[in-house]
Amino acid sequence: MKSELLLGDEAVALGAVHAGIAGAFSYPGTPATEIFEYVAALTKGAGNVSAYWSANEKVAYEEALGMSFAGKRAVVSMKHVGLNVAADPFINSALTGANGGLVLVVADDPGMHSSQNEQDSRFYGEFAQVPVLEPSNQQECYDFTREAFELSERMRLPVLVRIVTRLAHSRANVRVNPPAEGHKPPQRPAPAPRDWTLVPSNARRRFRHLLDVQEVIQQYMEHSPLNQLTLAGRRGIITSGIAYNYVREVLGSDGQDSLLKIGTYPLPAGPIRKLVNHCNEIFVIEEGYPFIERRLNGLLGVPGKTIRGKLSGALPPSGELTPDLVAAALGLSREKPLDVVGDLPGRPPALCKGCPHADTFKAILDATQGHPNSMLFSDIGCYTLGCLPPYEAVHTCVDMGASIAMAHGAAQAGAFPVLCTIGDSTFTHSGMTPLIGAAKHDADITVFILDNSTVAMTGMQETMAAGDKLIELLRGLGVPKEHLHVLEPLPARHRQNVELIAREVNHRGLSVIVAQRACIQTKRKTPVAKKAAEPATTGAN
Repeated sequence: MKSELLLGDEAVALGAVHAGIAGAFSYPGTPATEIFEYVAALTKGAGNVSAYWSANEKVAYEEALGMSFAGKRAVVSMKHVGLNVAADPFINSALTGANGGLVLVVADDPGMHSSQNEQDSRFYGEFAQVPVLEPSNQQECYDFTREAFELSERMRLPVLVRIVTRLAHSRANVRVNPPAEGHKPPQRPAPAPRDWTLVPSNARRRFRHLLDVQEVIQQYMEHSPLNQLTLAGRRGIITSGIAYNYVREVLGSDGQDSLLKIGTYPLPAGPIRKLVNHCNEIFVIEEGYPFIERRLNGLLGVPGKTIRGKLSGALPPSGELTPDLVAAALGLSREKPLDVVGDLPGRPPALCKGCPHADTFKAILDATQGHPNSMLFSDIGCYTLGCLPPYEAVHTCVDMGASIAMAHGAAQAGAFPVLCTIGDSTFTHSGMTPLIGAAKHDADITVFILDNSTVAMTGMQETMAAGDKLIELLRGLGVPKEHLHVLEPLPARHRQNVELIAREVNHRGLSVIVAQRACIQTKRKTPVAKKAAEPATTGAN
């Protein structure tokens, strides 16, 4: 075996490649982005692995499911809120089952470093009734991903692998064991097509099958080496994922506590029962929601046993865990860490110097000066930073694609003027559908598509439609030509841009304004950016 220094994301990706995948599918989303990017880098030019960004997470999962149905292994990766988008095919794929190994890797974001919430994806696995694996370090990211493909094909179900930000974005040495040269998983024969066709008669039969296979899944979890139990003292600790590292750091070589490390879900009842029977006091230390703790407590608790964790107040109910928090919960003292930050003031994120969005927001604010009650809906992207001073031009940020639909709803409530901003990548992700409705009903809103020719917030990935292609797409969605405009957000064009925006804001119907100028970071990296930055002219005013 050789060792490689890898991010958790990269270890997952390498594990998938060494498992013999035929395809990787994803939409950029921190902290999961690097999984797909590393697969693409590893397999570039090889020709045996397909790796193209998908339009959104739902599409990514459906593409991966199609590859699985064709008998090949596929990995699909996304951040936790991306699974909300992909929930429809994910939940239903538990009924259809998988053919070639299908592994969904979800990166949760406790502490909300770059997300709207800190939801826990283990609940999705339980909801779908599919196996979930949770690695605790980079080595396990590699090993568990490879095991997930074997498990998927053994159970003929998709398998979810859950990681978190600290694991995804930290590095460690990983021992890798690539398959023999030329090895690839055999293509699997397809079952009867009716198993994949979820009309009610088939769906009822497949759901019964999913329920029947739960006992087989549970038996696997009971004896899986991915769970590790050590019985010692009468105080027990149940932990999982990244939290296991904090527990080990705090305990050191002290072997006085009994310890159960959870790596699989459904939870292994046998090892849990052994620990509970052996101990008087049990601490549950897990990153995310109190998933294990709730199931251990049930409705009435465990008679004669004290259970401590997030529900008891021993650990905070939100945010990331730290070794200091774990030590305090366990009543252990730690040396005060060196304060390398001191009294430095906080530095909030901001739009880059020269960002085209800044000039767009300035023009919007000047154009709406006479409308103190204007509503400015926005979306997910770096332009969401327009909510901060000096712009304060963003009033909402909820989920991908919500800005157009929310603007349409506000207009139906009689609000005026109503404006919304959405990026070119977010628009093709989930903004097209609400625009179709807005165009059909000639909604009294002004939509700004901020076309900077890239998925800037997550690392300059390729966007699905920009420039002239975006304009053609907008026409196809029903946007009236006379109210479809392109502007170039530059200080030199500020006055003309303000006049255009003011005119369209006062138009009582749908207007779409595309602000076209390449991201300043893209301009630094590629000569093509200059061409992408030129405003599209095909038919737009």
